[in-house]
Amino acid sequence: MNNVNGNAQHARSYYAATARRQADYPTLEQDLIADVCVIGGGFTGVNTAIELARRGLSVVLLEGRRIGWGASGRNGGQLIRGIGHEVSGFARYVGQEGVAYLQRAGIESVEVVGRRVQEDGIDCDLRWGFCELANTPAQYAAFQAEQQSLEALGYRHRTRLYGPQQMHEVVASKVYAGGLLDMGSGHLHPLDLVQGEARLAASLGVQVFEHSTVLELVHGPTVQVRCARGSVRAGSLVLACNAHLDDLEPRLSGKVLPAGSYIITTEPLSAPRAAGLIPQNLALCDQKVGLDYYRLTADRRLLFGGACHYSGRDPADIAGYMLPKLLKVFPQLADVRIDFQWGGKIGITANRFPQVGRLHQHPNVFYAQGYSGHGVNVTHWTAKLLAEAIHAGHSQGLDIFSKVPHMTFPGGPALRSPLLALGMLWYRLRELLG
Repeated sequence: MNNVNGNAQHARSYYAATARRQADYPTLEQDLIADVCVIGGGFTGVNTAIELARRGLSVVLLEGRRIGWGASGRNGGQLIRGIGHEVSGFARYVGQEGVAYLQRAGIESVEVVGRRVQEDGIDCDLRWGFCELANTPAQYAAFQAEQQSLEALGYRHRTRLYGPQQMHEVVASKVYAGGLLDMGSGHLHPLDLVQGEARLAASLGVQVFEHSTVLELVHGPTVQVRCARGSVRAGSLVLACNAHLDDLEPRLSGKVLPAGSYIITTEPLSAPRAAGLIPQNLALCDQKVGLDYYRLTADRRLLFGGACHYSGRDPADIAGYMLPKLLKVFPQLADVRIDFQWGGKIGITANRFPQVGRLHQHPNVFYAQGYSGHGVNVTHWTAKLLAEAIHAGHSQGLDIFSKVPHMTFPGGPALRSPLLALGMLWYRLRELLG
């Protein structure tokens, strides 16, 4: 059984074991000058570099470990419409037009990923089809309103409601009260996607460096980015580190809580058994506070994740922690071997809405972070907004995102995680009692 690996190489995940092409990039060992320096080699940083290069700007991308080392290369692989939680609650900040923009962006961001995969020929096992799972009748009733809202937005992809008696058509589990099928969302191999995008960035002239941890930022009209063996001077800087920003920019890192999320993957299943579990090969996700998400991989393994940890401490045995959750959904898999177990940090914001904008103190420093579980699609959207703002000096979408205020988590680095863990425990208790 493969376990988590916390060093500078990729986690020993199913994705790392099955990645098609893992290119190596050099360490920065020289002093460079560029229009833009991007820090972070995940979806946000790599796609921002692509968008900037396609606009004719010179870009240096610095990654402290490996391309896709963080959440971009080890997440559940679910490509699901939406931006954070229900965006209508932000109308007082962005207005109704802003809400309409965010609703469209939640849909169009998925389409951006689909076009990137198709037009740039990235082989990442993209499969369309997703079903939201209701744990209670009240949640299923809310799906009906959600379907109507999608129709009102002119959603062009097929949706379908599944009642409790029809759920066997979606998943071989008896724990759900209904579901909402969405053929405009889907699932993929995220490490193959981000590494394919990095190769695309390099082909466009982006200078990509791995194992190049940034040690110091010197702000000014030209930003100086210093690593151990080299530096970059750039007119603009993009911080795309998300849950791994740490002390590089405390004004931002305090607004994102690095929360642990964990995944296990079974041995390959026979074709009949896999089709019996998830007949339509959909991505699936429930509605609990500590949600479950799962899907079949291209080689017919069940990939099962969730159990977001806010304590700051990872389970000593991820498989031992996650397997009871899997068996609650699929008790018929008690005889199946677990081949991979791993975890990673995702960036959680207090309002579950991504943080995108520029630093007020340093207007040539841009950032995007805190996707709260919607990172596969929203990263690609925010990358476009960052590139627009840097290239043209203005982005309407960036302005809309920037209007939403974000609190700093209380308690400082030592107490943020324990305090949030207590808060989430209250929500889970309310869920159980309700």
